[in-house]
Amino acid sequence: MKVTRICVVGLGLIGGSFALALRLAQRTALRPFPLHLTIVDTNPQTRAAANRLADFVTDDLAAGVREAELVVLATPVRVILDCLSRLPELRPDGCLVLDLGSSKANICRAMDELPDSFQAIGGHPMAGKETAGFGAATPDLFRQQMFILCRTQRTTPSLELLAMELIDHVGASPLFLPGELHDEMVAAISHVPYVVSATLMRLAASLGDERLWPVSASGFRDTSRVSGSDPRMMLDILLTNKTAVLQQIAQYQEILTAVARFLETDDEDALLHWIQETQQAYLTYQKYK
Repeated sequence: MKVTRICVVGLGLIGGSFALALRLAQRTALRPFPLHLTIVDTNPQTRAAANRLADFVTDDLAAGVREAELVVLATPVRVILDCLSRLPELRPDGCLVLDLGSSKANICRAMDELPDSFQAIGGHPMAGKETAGFGAATPDLFRQQMFILCRTQRTTPSLELLAMELIDHVGASPLFLPGELHDEMVAAISHVPYVVSATLMRLAASLGDERLWPVSASGFRDTSRVSGSDPRMMLDILLTNKTAVLQQIAQYQEILTAVARFLETDDEDALLHWIQETQQAYLTYQKYK
């Protein structure tokens, strides 16, 4: 790794796991590489915990990025956008930039607008938990997971190579996608599933009978799990990927309406066909897991 001075902005679940994985890779590599790790975070408890991990910890973005060769933005998307707008003033000489945000189109457009002195690429590790914060971070969170990269007008071949090297260090596999396509995909497989899970939880809770919880088993547990996700994080995700999420919700409602119609009309053949097609789609998905 030719880049040795890395600043991670935001030490939550994703940023924390990324930093932990990099430090672990540095310590366990057959050829250990130099790594000066700076952490920027506004939470004093997180900063205190980060002292064991980082070489320099601060709550000041300007101080954190001042000498960084690579800035990794791992905050919520709207904070990432704010950081990108501030970087040209904070680093007029430019630097390398990678983000780890959950939606990409807005971020990639903001990266396009960076001065020529910057090199920037969008990123999204496809891993997570329903718990947030540095306390939930683990160095193996990204292991054997997909790590999406989105090229921008500020992406260079050398930055791509560095990004793929970092992805290898954290144990993930890279996949290049356009930002808009990424947002469509994650709306279907991550963001709308949260809405569905949250709706299911609200439906169950509306029954107002606490006997429901001990009666529930693994099906409800697995389907409702992501409804426990951090509210502020999910608010940011849904608002910054609103267009794609609304499109997928509309499609979901159409599918749900079709199932309701099969039940209302006692169309057993159509319902069975729907169930069988769904099972086949699930079996295809399982081949990749």
